[in-house]
Amino acid sequence: MKKKAVVVHSGGMDSSLCLALAIKEFGASEILSVSFSYNQRHSIELDRSLKISAHYGVDHVELDLSCLSKITESALIGSDKKIEHKKGEAPNTLVVGRNGLMARVASIHAHSLGAKCIYMGVMELEGSNSGYRDCSREYMNLIQSALRLDLADSTFEIRTPLVSMNKKQTMELGFELGVIEYLLETTVTCYEGIEKEGCLKCPACKLRNQGLKIFALEHPEVKFSYREKIVNLIA
Repeated sequence: MKKKAVVVHSGGMDSSLCLALAIKEFGASEILSVSFSYNQRHSIELDRSLKISAHYGVDHVELDLSCLSKITESALIGSDKKIEHKKGEAPNTLVVGRNGLMARVASIHAHSLGAKCIYMGVMELEGSNSGYRDCSREYMNLIQSALRLDLADSTFEIRTPLVSMNKKQTMELGFELGVIEYLLETTVTCYEGIEKEGCLKCPACKLRNQGLKIFALEHPEVKFSYREKIVNLIA
């Protein structure tokens, strides 16, 4: 099997937008969607990654990184920890080095398939709002430099097309690509694994729904099943 790009695909909105961008550039048959199983808090994201990939006719593979649960702790690994973000500290949902590890594994697989790039839906917004140290372009540039040595390919890319966007801008991108309504119904962003509007309480839901509310008010033509709940959210 040969591919032109690999998308690290969690089943959430941001990585699914990366999938749509990769399809637009290369075509669905030239893309591999890769998700990672690491004993995450909920498995619905893995189900959605597979479902969305199948919907768009993209090959999909799930890779095992369950060793993460043995070497680090996070509220996103397992399901018994309360999600917390204490002032002045990184949130307990941080999985140390997760994005760098996934980038390296996905890139090694991409290289074996003849692909010259991977896509990741990281956003610097997540770093500034949630304290995720591995969500910046600076961080990805460091990983990319090491990978270019590993792969003996000075042109290999980690593409992060959403990295400088806010959540409302990502919704606008989905609208332009013609995928927003499907992804709003299908993707899962919530840390508790609740679909659609999510739990409304976790940091991921709050950040995403704030952007979605602004987008929905500006685009009354965009229909989704929980629209009224979103537009009536208290700021």
